[in-house]
Amino acid sequence: MQIGILYATLAYVAWGIFPLYFHQVASVPALEVVLHRTLWSMVLLAVVLAARRQLAWVLALRRQPRVVAAFLLSALLLSANWVIYVWAVHNQHVVDASLGYFILPLVNVALGLVFLGERPRRGQWMALAVAAAGVLWLTVQTGRLPWIALVLALTFGFYGLLRKTAVLGAIEGLALETALLAPLAAGLLAWLTLTGRAAWPEADAATQAWLLVAGPITAVPLLLFAAGARRIPLATMGVLQYISPTLQFALGIWLFGETVQPARLAGFAVIWVALALYTVEGAWQRRPTSWARS
Repeated sequence: MQIGILYATLAYVAWGIFPLYFHQVASVPALEVVLHRTLWSMVLLAVVLAARRQLAWVLALRRQPRVVAAFLLSALLLSANWVIYVWAVHNQHVVDASLGYFILPLVNVALGLVFLGERPRRGQWMALAVAAAGVLWLTVQTGRLPWIALVLALTFGFYGLLRKTAVLGAIEGLALETALLAPLAAGLLAWLTLTGRAAWPEADAATQAWLLVAGPITAVPLLLFAAGARRIPLATMGVLQYISPTLQFALGIWLFGETVQPARLAGFAVIWVALALYTVEGAWQRRPTSWARS
């Protein structure tokens, strides 16, 4: 449980500062960035698995079509999430993207309740109700359906559910996802390049270097997330998830100069209060056990 929380926390911190990376490749279209992320992640994972001689599971997949289908679905969900998120950062919607990841914990709790039979405690329900009120307030203040936030929350929520119930480990699962998408990514990137539609050949050396390191920058947080998701309840993942949007929100305001009206800021404050309530409730529940053991 504790190592799972550490893995998930590190993943969410990494995702929280992702806008800094995507700002470096802002001259490259969102879809093209995702194609590079897919290809270089696959290369990195293939090297790691080969070095560890951890390839026997690949042959077993021939007898497990349902496993392959499940990972194809998770790969498509992840790709959709990537494209929307990169597009949002490139088009000065970092704060809107952060709203999506503020909504995500509520989606996680709902999915855990419906598909996994998880039952949050009364204090957890209270914290989630406060968070839901904050999200509703933010939605009303926006004055329109927050499609960026909803797509990000739903795609990654279902992705997390699939990875939590997956039969493959963290690195094997991510390797299979990238391998399933790699032929499409390679073909599309080759077509864009040959037809002169690709931006990366004309990019400066720094941008090209940032694209080359997309593999580890993408794979490491996903491996940490998958390892954490298999060890802790979705409700706990939902609380830790607030780390990412809080960092994204701060970057959007202080670094990228996006503006937020005081009324919307109040909504974010309500969600932060909910996070504090959830954290205190969890610490209180652990206190009697720790005392008894001492």
